[in-house]
Amino acid sequence: MTESFLPHMNGVTGSVLQILKHLERTGHDTHVIAPDAAGMPTSLHGADVEAIPSFALPGYRNVRVGTSPAHRVAASLRRFRPDVVHLASPFALGWRGVLAADRLDVASVAAYQTDIAAYTERYRIAATTGIAEAHIARLHRRATLTLAPSTESAQQLASLGVDRIRRWGRGVDAERFQPLRRSQELRARWGADVVIGYVGRLAPEKQVEDLVALRGIPGARLVIVGDGPSRQRLESLLPDALFLGQLDGDALSAAMASFDLFVHPGESETFGQTLQEAHASGVPVVATGRGGPLDLVRMGIDGWLYRPGDLDDLRMRVNDLAGDARKRRAFGEAGRAAVQGRSWAQVCDQLLEHYDEARMLGAADRSLRARRVVRPERSASAGDRRWSRYVALGDSLTEGLCDPAPDGSLRGWADRLALLLAARGGLRYANLAIRSKRVADVCGPQLERALQLQPDLVSILVGANDLVKHRADVAALARQVEEAIVQLRAIGADVLLVTPFLPGRRAAAIYTRRFAAFATALAGVAARTGAILIDTDLHPTLRERPNWGEDLVHLSSRGHRFLAYRAGEVLSVPHADALGALDAALHEHESIGAGLWWRRHALPWVWRRLHGRAAGDGRVAKHDDYIYLGRSNVRRDVEV
Repeated sequence: MTESFLPHMNGVTGSVLQILKHLERTGHDTHVIAPDAAGMPTSLHGADVEAIPSFALPGYRNVRVGTSPAHRVAASLRRFRPDVVHLASPFALGWRGVLAADRLDVASVAAYQTDIAAYTERYRIAATTGIAEAHIARLHRRATLTLAPSTESAQQLASLGVDRIRRWGRGVDAERFQPLRRSQELRARWGADVVIGYVGRLAPEKQVEDLVALRGIPGARLVIVGDGPSRQRLESLLPDALFLGQLDGDALSAAMASFDLFVHPGESETFGQTLQEAHASGVPVVATGRGGPLDLVRMGIDGWLYRPGDLDDLRMRVNDLAGDARKRRAFGEAGRAAVQGRSWAQVCDQLLEHYDEARMLGAADRSLRARRVVRPERSASAGDRRWSRYVALGDSLTEGLCDPAPDGSLRGWADRLALLLAARGGLRYANLAIRSKRVADVCGPQLERALQLQPDLVSILVGANDLVKHRADVAALARQVEEAIVQLRAIGADVLLVTPFLPGRRAAAIYTRRFAAFATALAGVAARTGAILIDTDLHPTLRERPNWGEDLVHLSSRGHRFLAYRAGEVLSVPHADALGALDAALHEHESIGAGLWWRRHALPWVWRRLHGRAAGDGRVAKHDDYIYLGRSNVRRDVEV
C-alpha cells in the first residue's frame, strides 16, 4: 500500500518500483493498492495495481490522496491473502491499511519516508503539527514493524513513543548514476565554469529559497532541476539561476553528473535520495546538518554539512568547493566509493529480512493477545466464568461522572462492565475511582487498597488529569502504571488497561501529542506485563460529540455504554458486541446549551483551579469494599 504511485514520480514511488522489481525477480507474489490517478498502470512487474478513490492534494494537482474506507482495504487484503502488508510512507491510506492488516491478523511493515509534521510547519499550519505527530505515532505503533531511513528519523519516531524501529535505507542505481554520464555539451549550454546543482521538488518544505545565499559566487551558476508550487516565486528570487523543470531517465542522470557540486538545503529530509544519486555520479554534496544527510554525508570526506538555518555557513561551504577543483574531485571519488555497497538489490534483500521478522513478531503478538484474554489455568469456554472479584481503579471516568442511574447515583463504564461479567454467574465488585485523581493517586492509595482486596481482575483508566497539566513526564507516568500492574500481576490478577482519550473538539487538539505518546507507552507496558489493552485510538467514534456529557470533558451515558461493551468484547463476554448495538439503539443522547455549560461546568472548574482545589477533594470511593452482583441485580438493572 502506497500513498504515491505512477504516473506521479517521487521518492516514494521510486522506492516502491524498485521493491516490486526485486520481489518479481525473487519469485514473490505482489499486489499494489494506490490512489487512483489518470494514466495509472493496471499491472506492473508482475503485480496487479488496484486503484482506489482519491482526490488531488491542494497545490499539487498530480498528487492524489486515497479515500478508501478500511473495510474496503480489508476486503482487498482478504482476496489477496498476503503474508505481509508493506505500507510505503503511510499517512492517510496507510492508516486504513494498518487497521485492515490488524483486523485480519496480517503482519504490517510501515516504511517511514515523509516527515508530515515538518511539512505542516513549513506550510504555516503549525496548529496541526501536534495532530500530525499524534497520527504518525498512532499509525506506526499499530504496525508490526517500523522502518526508519536514518538515525535522526529513528530518534524522532522513538520520541513519539514508537517502538520496534529498524533502520532501512534506500538503494541507489550506481549504473544509471555515474561519472561517465557527465556531458560537456550540457555544461557548454549552461555556460559556467562551476555548476552548482539542485534536484528536487520546488516546494516550501524543501527550502530552495535558501539558495539565494549563493548568488554572486564568481564563475558559478545555479542549475535547478524539478518542479512544484514554489517555482514561480523561486524564479523571481533567483533570476540568474537556470530552471530545467522536471527531468527523469537519462536526462536526469546526465544533468546530475554534469554538476560540479550538489546542494540540498531541506531540513525535513528523512533520508535524502538525491544526495546518494549525486555521490553515485561522482559529485560532492553540501547539505544541511539535520535529518537524513547526517548519515549520508561525511564531513571533509565526500561533502560538507552546514549548520541548519545558517546561510552564511552554507555560502562558505559552497565557496570552499567551488574554488578548489582538486577537492571537488577527491570528494566526488569518495562519495562514489561510499555508495557502491548500497545497490537496490542489497537494500531489498534487507527488506525481505525485515518482512520475515515482521511475520515472526506478528505471530508472537497474536499468541500474546490470546494469552492475555484466556488465563491458562482456566477454561477457554466462552460460557465459563473467568473472574469472581473485579476492582476498578481510576478517576472521574471510572467513577461514572455524567452517567446517572435512575436513583441519582453514578454508574459509568466500569459499573456496566461489572454487570456484564456478573451475568455469567455472579461477581464481587469494588470501584475505588475518585474524580480528579492522577496516576500517583491510582498507583498509590488506590493500588494499596486493591492489593488488600485480592482481586482476580483489575481495570485501570488514568492519566488524563496528568496529561493536561502544564508539564507532563509521559515516560515517568507510564513507569508508575507499569510498576502498579507488575504488583497486581504478582498476586495473580488480570489487568485491563485502557488508554486515556480526548473528545473530538478543536480545543483538545493541543494535547493530542501527549495523549498519543502516553497511549504508545501504555501499549509497551501491556506487552511487557501481559495486561489486556484497550487501545481507544482504534475506536475513533468514541471522540464523537454524542459520546460526551454536558460538561464536554466526561463521557455521556452513551459513551460509558460504548466503552463498557468494548471492554466486554476484549474480555470475551458472550455477545457483548450484539448487546452494545442493541443498547445503542434504545438510547438517545440529550444535548446541553453553551450557556448552561459555562454556568454548571466551566466557571466552577476555573474557580477550583484558581484556589488550588480539585473536584475529588474530600471524596471517598463509592465502593471501597466488595459488593455482590448476582443474576437478581442484573435483572433489576435491565428492568430499570
